[in-house]
Amino acid sequence: MSIQDTHTYREISEQAAALQDAWNQLQSQRGWVDKYVGNAQFEEIVFIGSGSSWYQAMTMAATYRAWTGKSASAIPSSELFLFRNQTVTPSKKTLLVGVSRSGESHEVILALESVADLPNWTTCGITCHPESKMAKMTECLVSPSGAEKSTVMTKSLSSMTFLMQAAIALASGSEAAYRELEAVLQSDAALVTMADDKVKAWVESNQFDRTIYLGMGALYGLALEACLKLKEMTYTWTEAYGTLEFRHGPKSIVDANTQIVLLLSEQARSYELKVAEEMKQYGATVVIITAQAGADTAFADLVFEVGHGDASDEARAVLYLPYVQYNGYYTAVTRGLNPDDPRNLTQFVAID
Repeated sequence: MSIQDTHTYREISEQAAALQDAWNQLQSQRGWVDKYVGNAQFEEIVFIGSGSSWYQAMTMAATYRAWTGKSASAIPSSELFLFRNQTVTPSKKTLLVGVSRSGESHEVILALESVADLPNWTTCGITCHPESKMAKMTECLVSPSGAEKSTVMTKSLSSMTFLMQAAIALASGSEAAYRELEAVLQSDAALVTMADDKVKAWVESNQFDRTIYLGMGALYGLALEACLKLKEMTYTWTEAYGTLEFRHGPKSIVDANTQIVLLLSEQARSYELKVAEEMKQYGATVVIITAQAGADTAFADLVFEVGHGDASDEARAVLYLPYVQYNGYYTAVTRGLNPDDPRNLTQFVAID
């Protein structure tokens, strides 16, 4: 199998174009912003998804809270329709946002249907498929170039996350947030190319028994997604934690065969780097993905810079994705696995 002759590789590499198309699409869907995420009548916004879609929902919710100062949460689709009273406050005027690449995920559909007749609930969604079941049952933002042939989510997740963040920037009225995203968009293509080269060389030179991803704030959901990418494509033992939470017990697994990958925020930079440096002292190999390297990251074995140190962690978030997606891809290839055909997986999960 040629390294580049897979849907997965092509789709990771196409994400800059998918982000640009999502940005352009939003200009024709500004009415969606005003009607939903920019509508002041809602007391709570709940983002729902399953698997990767739930993880990106976490980043969407964190972005909404940070940029609007209003309440938002992210929960698994199944928790909403099976345990609604334990996960949300039904009396609030609530906007439910379904997040689904395919728009066909049964759990998302069931969750949306479960609140359809409730007086305080309004639904909407975001997808890559405008003719999907979800898009027909509720009004959706659409990432026009996010649709994929591969099973694992890559450019779909990057473009949907970016699209929703751009919608939130408009809803917040923050010109600064909108311009930060515009700057991220302009640098993404070069970053994808750089990540391809750097990760390929790193993976071909290193092998680990276990990998731990760490992140906080808007990057925590992406740390979980990074973990899933490696697990889906390579069947590797990998986990993800909130950076400081990793100290509270889980660090006992760290040894010389452990790779720690830190998705470093600027907001908690000094605190997170103390954790990473501690793991280095325990023998781990430490990779740091950061806005910018400095004397404080010199201890790391590899530092990957995404730039935009003057932007918010939320706006910069999608720039962390090319590295972790290529890491899953190249690890699979070096192990002789086909990332287009991950074991036991399909594009969306059906509930019988």
